[in-house]
Amino acid sequence: MTTTISPLIAGNWKMNGLRGSLDELTALAGMLTTGEAPRALVVICPPATILSEVVHQGATAGILAGGQDCHTESHGAHTGDISAGMLADAGAQYVIVGHSERRADHGETDAQVCAKAEAAIGAGLKPIICVGETESQRDSGDAENVVAAQLAGSIPEAASQHEVIIAYEPIWAIGTGRTPTIEDISSMHAAIREKLTARFAEKGPSIRILYGGSLKPQNAREILAVENVNGGLVGGASLLAKDFYTIISAV
Repeated sequence: MTTTISPLIAGNWKMNGLRGSLDELTALAGMLTTGEAPRALVVICPPATILSEVVHQGATAGILAGGQDCHTESHGAHTGDISAGMLADAGAQYVIVGHSERRADHGETDAQVCAKAEAAIGAGLKPIICVGETESQRDSGDAENVVAAQLAGSIPEAASQHEVIIAYEPIWAIGTGRTPTIEDISSMHAAIREKLTARFAEKGPSIRILYGGSLKPQNAREILAVENVNGGLVGGASLLAKDFYTIISAV
């Protein structure tokens, strides 16, 4: 982990979580306030239906909240969508954009992801911009080129003046239990850092790069110790307070 960047651990609850799930948040808050103070910022991105509850319930333990997606427009006739301003109004400080499941299930392009990130910044949110390769792209040796193209197309110019976070998620490792080797993670994060520094000059070295592919209590300590890994975007393990706390504590 790059020591000059304060780490961030974000939990993506995806399409999981009802009001009853807030018991896990209560448990996590208890662990964070009674144990050793966490050395990382902690963010939970729940379904929009319980976002405001996460904001209020997490505040006592310093847990921040984020959305899982936002529309490119601030308002309008977009039934079923949610704007970045609405997320901010509910108390969110972050929003995930370009997650591989959005790119795959909804056909989101780099240009759309870029527009969403720009909308997030305009609403005062910090976008967590996701990039990552498929298994076939990894096996063909094209992973770094794919990620470089996503970075170029998905990060708005506004990132030169505002905070953005990059999340590298090897698509083939999400929810599969498979994890890249430490060497693979180190190489990709170094390549991402190089691209960020080339584009954003002195700001590039300070942009957080999270790792997000089957990050679990069992492998968190080793992965989070890798250079240029500035935290994690956690999926399934963030749904259980004990597992998520273990990952947070691994920083």
